[in-house]
Amino acid sequence: MRIEAKTLQEAYEKAAEILNCSVADIDAKVIQYPSKGIFGIFAKPAIIEVEESLDIEKVIEKVKKELSELFKKSCYKIEVKEVSKYDDETIYIHLDGEDAPLLIGKEGFRYNALNYMLYNYIHQKYGYKVRLEIAEFLKSQKEKLKEYIDFFIEEKIKKRGYGRTKPLDGILAFLALEILREKLPDKYVKIKERNGEKYVVVGEKNGHNSSDSNT
Repeated sequence: MRIEAKTLQEAYEKAAEILNCSVADIDAKVIQYPSKGIFGIFAKPAIIEVEESLDIEKVIEKVKKELSELFKKSCYKIEVKEVSKYDDETIYIHLDGEDAPLLIGKEGFRYNALNYMLYNYIHQKYGYKVRLEIAEFLKSQKEKLKEYIDFFIEEKIKKRGYGRTKPLDGILAFLALEILREKLPDKYVKIKERNGEKYVVVGEKNGHNSSDSNT
């Protein structure tokens, strides 16, 4: 977790506040020392990287409170249905309500934007990943994706032992990664990006194939 402030002291105090501990307990590495610059130009903030992280249960409480306050002030009729532990590195967030379709947007455009913002905010502030569900959007996308993944495995992996998926937008690439790792535990499965497009490649764990080639 990186923290910026005008001075190192303020950065350590900010970290202590976030982690709910004493400044003396903060284990941090100084990434950048503050500088006033010349006549206020080119000034640089203090940046520290904190090694210690909040217990996930404490983060869950904070995130649920912050999201509830956020949507109370927003124009959307959305309820924070659940904030819980998905795994040791990930917080599960479930939103629902009258305006859930608006929050998802056409083809999941707003969902992807909100997921990106929440991930960056929570990961930067607390050090945890995010799994966002709005209504049953994530569940339905995963079910639809499973049909394609089954076809992909039959036509590519079982015949050649390796391959790559079609380009996948937003959360779909991560869902495909999850499904393929479940179905192919003995294979090398990883997200790759080329020309701004994400896809998942599958190959042998020893790497002796062309799993990243065009398929």
